[in-house]
Amino acid sequence: MTGIGPRSPQRVFKITGPSSKALVVWIQNMIEILCESLTQDQANTYGLVLASCGLPYSMVRSGSGWEIWVDETIHARALDLVAQYDAENSQQPPLDGQRAQEHNKTYTGIWVSLLLLACNMGVDMSGGIGKIAGQYGASAFDILNGEVYRTVTSLMLHADTPHLVGNMAGIAIFGTWVCNITGAGVGWLMILLSGILGNLANAGLFQYGHNSVGASTAVFGAVGFLAAYQLDRKIKVADQRRKAWLPLAGGLALLAFLGAGAHSDLTAHLFGFLAGIFLGLVYAMYLHRVLKKKHQTYCMVATIGIVTFSWLWASDVL
Repeated sequence: MTGIGPRSPQRVFKITGPSSKALVVWIQNMIEILCESLTQDQANTYGLVLASCGLPYSMVRSGSGWEIWVDETIHARALDLVAQYDAENSQQPPLDGQRAQEHNKTYTGIWVSLLLLACNMGVDMSGGIGKIAGQYGASAFDILNGEVYRTVTSLMLHADTPHLVGNMAGIAIFGTWVCNITGAGVGWLMILLSGILGNLANAGLFQYGHNSVGASTAVFGAVGFLAAYQLDRKIKVADQRRKAWLPLAGGLALLAFLGAGAHSDLTAHLFGFLAGIFLGLVYAMYLHRVLKKKHQTYCMVATIGIVTFSWLWASDVL
């Protein structure tokens, strides 16, 4: 961890801390590097520490690893928080070497975000979101009356371009992060199930007169999964249990800053987040390593099968 003087880099940074306006911004203000030469796991952990205290940050990959940047006005406070975290976690054992090797590096989140873009283009060619949302959106009344396929089809529809771009970014970031932990097959199955469970719970809450679209329920499912995974890692270490709440606090901070906009379906986001926590705890408690390639393939086939079946059911093909 190294703190240095302010810089004014003309680069595009990916914002992974709390931001109510955008996930990607052009940084032009004076900012300072907080940490450098980090592994991705270290950068993600420090990010959760900062997010839990409401401090914005940017995470950038460099030639020597990952870097975390913060505004110069909060640099001292952020440095103290990270230093305090390091001091309190100095006795935490490192991740088992074999388990670390099993963490699959994947960028499937980018491909899934492009799939969302393709779906949006198809909606535009079909006459716009208005009619499509009525047919395939997460209508509470229709879901409770048997059209359960809507819990899946609604995840692939978006109201407008900002809605789409935000969820594409969320899927690319958090979906990829989950899959780097679990493997692509298991990861996307968990994310899809969290979206389905979130939409089902939301339908049960409203029962009628409510319809929504968007992948954000699944995005926050991924956030909940990550929070639960980090919680499980901490709670298994005796001297870390007092700080086990930090991942959950970071996840809730992201939910508050990114999921509570003027036109957001906050309850769907919340239920997706809770479903992700549940699935993350199940994964952490019962799966102690990344599944083998053949099992990853089975899970990926199941994920694709659920999506395909739902659209065929929605189209009255079945």
